[in-house]
Amino acid sequence: MTLRLPLQLTLPNESALQIAATLFEPARVSEDPILLVCLPGGGMNRGYFDLQPEDGDTSFSFARQMSARGFHVLTMDHLGIGDSTRPADGYALDASLLAQANEQALQQVLGELRAHLPMLRSIGVGHSMGAMLTLLQQAQYKPHAAIALLGFSTRGLPDYTPPAQAELAKDPRRLREQLPALAQKMFREPYPKVQRDPQAKGIFGGSSADPRGIAALKAASDEPLLPLPAYQSMLPGNVALDAARVDVPVYLAVGDRDMAGPPQQIPAAFTASRDIALQVLPDTGHAHFLFAARAQLFERLAVWTRSVTAPRA
Repeated sequence: MTLRLPLQLTLPNESALQIAATLFEPARVSEDPILLVCLPGGGMNRGYFDLQPEDGDTSFSFARQMSARGFHVLTMDHLGIGDSTRPADGYALDASLLAQANEQALQQVLGELRAHLPMLRSIGVGHSMGAMLTLLQQAQYKPHAAIALLGFSTRGLPDYTPPAQAELAKDPRRLREQLPALAQKMFREPYPKVQRDPQAKGIFGGSSADPRGIAALKAASDEPLLPLPAYQSMLPGNVALDAARVDVPVYLAVGDRDMAGPPQQIPAAFTASRDIALQVLPDTGHAHFLFAARAQLFERLAVWTRSVTAPRA
């Protein structure tokens, strides 16, 4: 079911803003219904969570695999991406505004679903930059019973940012002031496109990625970057202050060829959460769904989600 979700947000010289989303519903509704809310990473649209190779193999599709396990799944395009409204000024879309937009869209969907499923709870699921935005949304609005962050850490990408910016994320005021200029200097365009090498180890893991998955990913990855959140995600400590405020269960999954740094260091950022799970996927790069270990990810994440949302006496 394709959705168009109007937003109560205004931007200069822009009319009505909308978020585009797709809702996947399970064949059978659980007595304890869960909605998985999926946000894609930089340069990706919501199709990342529903990869469809030509042979019809559904094993690459997170949305279809999880709905088959009894979950409701909502995939969303960020503002500026995919079928959502693309404002003329991409530099107006900072991470805070995107989190606000995603929250407004989510609450509309939850309101509709809870009219029929009053016990429905949501779990935030984000990949890469989408994981950062899931984390920010949870820290600011607390919509989810738990969050699952795929291919993300608060370490950022220190090799791609100047040493002088290593402490910038620790000062939210300075970050807000300096981020637009830094992003414009790096990306130059309001919606830059980054050329990807299909064999790049950090993203695809070379020969261990399934060629069918790589082909299916093309339809989901023909998107620009959003400069401000993309740059922020690269900064060391990008959203560490917000991560320390997340007090719900957190699921972390990274590939052993991922870009998130040493996996065992990632959980330390979530000091307020008392339930943190870490899964390191073998022979896996950054786009996890392209690799054989995706089956392990889907199954373990499903089990974990049921365990942290199970009714307690």
